Amino acid sequence: MTLRASANGIEIAYDTFGSPGGRPLLLIMGLGSQMIHWDEEFCGLLADRGHHVVRFDNRDIGESTHLHEAGVPAPGGDGQVPYLLDDMADDSAGLLDALGWDAAHVVGVSMGGMIAQSLAIRHPGRVRSLTSIMSTPSPQAAPPTDAAMAALMSPPSPDRETAIRRTLATWEVIGSPGYPLDRERLVRIAGLSYDRSYDPAGTARQLAAIISSGDRAPALKGLRVPALVMHGEDDQLVPLSGGIATAEAIPGARLVTFPGMGHDLPRALWPRFVDEIDALTASAGR
Repeated sequence: MTLRASANGIEIAYDTFGSPGGRPLLLIMGLGSQMIHWDEEFCGLLADRGHHVVRFDNRDIGESTHLHEAGVPAPGGDGQVPYLLDDMADDSAGLLDALGWDAAHVVGVSMGGMIAQSLAIRHPGRVRSLTSIMSTPSPQAAPPTDAAMAALMSPPSPDRETAIRRTLATWEVIGSPGYPLDRERLVRIAGLSYDRSYDPAGTARQLAAIISSGDRAPALKGLRVPALVMHGEDDQLVPLSGGIATAEAIPGARLVTFPGMGHDLPRALWPRFVDEIDALTASAGR
């Protein structure tokens, strides 16, 4: 069941898995991706390890507040943008307030990893541990390949069927070459995402926030938080250099890389991801 909370002046849609008495774990999703991209089965695996899991829609996506009045930012990040990743990090902090959590273990993927990094920088007391997956401290540290950028910048879809087809085409480019593409799951998630909310302008505003938010590496060097960095060795959208730069910036961070993994979370690797996250949150809680 989708729940709603007021946070940082907007409304955030979220849901939960596991016992409220478990280790609090906040999952932050990436660019243009709704909370349903955190698969229910994956969330259940984390809950089974003793976590109280919360996934949510970032601003401008899914059933959270969309800033329609802000319009579409100029291409390339030129000009004024309506918000930055810091504002999205403050959204996450506001959600923690609404949940009654003084602090949480935070896991972010892609743009969600950038938001998680910003959250740890801006609100260090709210982050018990930080897991950054296929992310980067700045776009300059991990520029995408031409093919990945072309797939990401496909034009808005005129209808549901086209949106699903273009989603499949995108993941065929940026997904994991070492693992089979779960087309059935992608079609289901793409259709459900379209039905929940299809807003290409919102994704454009999120992208503008990424481009305009600067380099977090200097601030990450000041963190004193248990940290895990996971990255695919065959990621075309955020190449491995982004994960390396993240791990090098955060003191004591553990870097784990996966051959054959691109810019997605292959089902075959879920047990490994869960093992790594569970080991981090368990040790950070002691």
